[in-house]
Amino acid sequence: QVQLVESGGGLVQAGGSLRLSCVASTRTFNWFSMGWFRQAPGKEREFAATIGRSGGTTSYADSVKGRFTVSRDSAKNKVYLQMNRLKPEDTAVYYCAAGPHPATVAADYDYWGQGTQVTVSS
Repeated sequence: QVQLVESGGGLVQAGGSLRLSCVASTRTFNWFSMGWFRQAPGKEREFAATIGRSGGTTSYADSVKGRFTVSRDSAKNKVYLQMNRLKPEDTAVYYCAAGPHPATVAADYDYWGQGTQVTVSS
């Protein structure tokens, strides 16, 4: 069983930045690819970013490409999502997830955190 805990969310003005963190409680962190998803009120959960086991593979949704950067620190069992030039439409609950591959589909991930709220004011 893998437990994931996100942190770093909050309220920020449009154009600002936030860095989300997700810590995994597992000795096998390096076995997992990690993903970030988000869900806005009334909308389905959508893919934001993913990173492979070694950190060498990353992929982003078109809506965040060039503004968000995903990274991982295997020594700390953490994955990060650096979010720059935030927009009001980035407002959502952000979830990290662990799975066998750097996938863009939520169903391909086996473990999920509880989420952290990000609110971007205009």
